[in-house]
Amino acid sequence: MNWLLSAFTDEAGVSVAEQIAACKRASLKHLDLRGIEGHSIIDLPEDTARDIKAKLDAADISVHMFGSPIGKLDISDDFDIDAKRLDHLAVMRDVFGCNLVRIFSYYNKQEKPSDVWQTESLNRLKRLRDQAGKLGLVLFHENERHIFGDRCSEVEVIASELRDATVFKLIFDFDNYNQSGDDVWENWLRLKDKTDAFHLKDSDGDNQHVPVGKGQGKVREILADAVAGGWDGPLSLEPHLQHSKAVMATGVSGSGNSSYADMTPADAFHSAADSAIQLMDELNVRLI
Repeated sequence: MNWLLSAFTDEAGVSVAEQIAACKRASLKHLDLRGIEGHSIIDLPEDTARDIKAKLDAADISVHMFGSPIGKLDISDDFDIDAKRLDHLAVMRDVFGCNLVRIFSYYNKQEKPSDVWQTESLNRLKRLRDQAGKLGLVLFHENERHIFGDRCSEVEVIASELRDATVFKLIFDFDNYNQSGDDVWENWLRLKDKTDAFHLKDSDGDNQHVPVGKGQGKVREILADAVAGGWDGPLSLEPHLQHSKAVMATGVSGSGNSSYADMTPADAFHSAADSAIQLMDELNVRLI
């Protein structure tokens, strides 16, 4: 079984040099570009992006997915904010040779009725899907705390309404389901045929982030089942062991792990990568 493993290396450091070093140390060939050199991927200047791309090429590292915050808006916010972000990622696609975009599915901060929240979220996702199709981008929706696509039942609605083979796909984030209070294993049984990617993040019963496979996210059991069932797709390491600036910028749920508080971000990230790679080895997964 061969699976592609990438990582949110901005958790190891802000600069491109630090993120390349994190990849090299963990023997990773791919990263998910979220924040770098003081910019989010959604506002990264093109000239800066080209300089970063040259450095990544020299290090033989590729961008697997853009870790965008698209969809982390309220349903009452202007949709054009996200539309412009997606347009910018089409420019980044041409620079980095990457057309995969992580997205979310909208907050309801004004606590409007649930049917209004669902309808507006789905409407916005459909508009993003249509726009992405025209731009040559592929959207990957992540289940996230407090947005419409938080609980399994909501993700099933999104899958039914939007998931397809070319433009709109689904990420399974173990930790976010655990923190939502869902039964993560039951969610997997319901969503395994609709899961196109995994986010490797885990937490314990106190919502403290821990290395993958060491919390209550059923990571080991679910990945073993995925291997047995011949599942094929990418995995992204997003450890959150420390609440760095990169992590805090995501509107993170849960808490950092006090055991890693005295480590440098690079060391904490490497510890998480080591745990993930060891787990893959135990499951007889070859990482590419």
